[in-house]
Amino acid sequence: MVGRSKRKGLTRSAALNPAFGVGVRKRRSGSSLRKPRPPGRRVERLTIAIDGPSGAGKSTVGRALAKRLGYIYIDTGAMYRSVALRVKEKGISPEDDSALQQLASSLHISFVTENEQTHVFCDGEDITEAIRTPEISRLASSISKQKGVREALGRMQRKMGAEGGVILEGRDIGTVVFPGADVKFYLDAESDERVRRRYQEIVEKGGKVIFRETKEELVQRDYNDMHRIHSPLKKADDALFIDSTHRSVEEIVEEMARIVKAKGK
Repeated sequence: MVGRSKRKGLTRSAALNPAFGVGVRKRRSGSSLRKPRPPGRRVERLTIAIDGPSGAGKSTVGRALAKRLGYIYIDTGAMYRSVALRVKEKGISPEDDSALQQLASSLHISFVTENEQTHVFCDGEDITEAIRTPEISRLASSISKQKGVREALGRMQRKMGAEGGVILEGRDIGTVVFPGADVKFYLDAESDERVRRRYQEIVEKGGKVIFRETKEELVQRDYNDMHRIHSPLKKADDALFIDSTHRSVEEIVEEMARIVKAKGK
């Protein structure tokens, strides 16, 4: 397990309000806080939003782009999964909006990057693997439709991206969380390809799953995300649409990096 508080070479890379219980850490040298910008020198640290459905490649592309640009990568879906895990453990009803909001607001969720791998911590516990099960995926989809949960996690996400230099990946980043994001992408792929990717991801991690069930779950997840009342999944009007079906990660990241760098100038 990756340690939390005394990790050599890992320091806080975003100073965030503890009241919101969110932190982001990664390897870097020097001060643990961002240094003030020198007078007269303009340094662009953009906020980048990547939205899209399950299996579109958002996480893979987001991590690669963050590494390319030296930005912080935030997997907002992992935050909903973190809440879902605690909901399961505490036996809270996924329909109890008030209890869900109270729980989500109380959690300390943080991301630690080590050796190019991002670990998710909740209240000091590494839950990276625990939140990647089909059961937690279904529960996360269920609780994500609740307004209280979305508001609580939305506040956390805005704190994390307030200073720029971040890539936030999810389903409502460019439309609700950061409608004013400097650059927005909407990543999608043909449904059969997204199912194949999701199935392969689970199998590679040692999970036992039936392809047909994976497809049914993904179709249901798409429907839930696109038809929920609060913050439904949709492409922002000013987002660049990218079809990842027949493109490599390298090709997509290269295109995104060019757009971001052009915007930064």
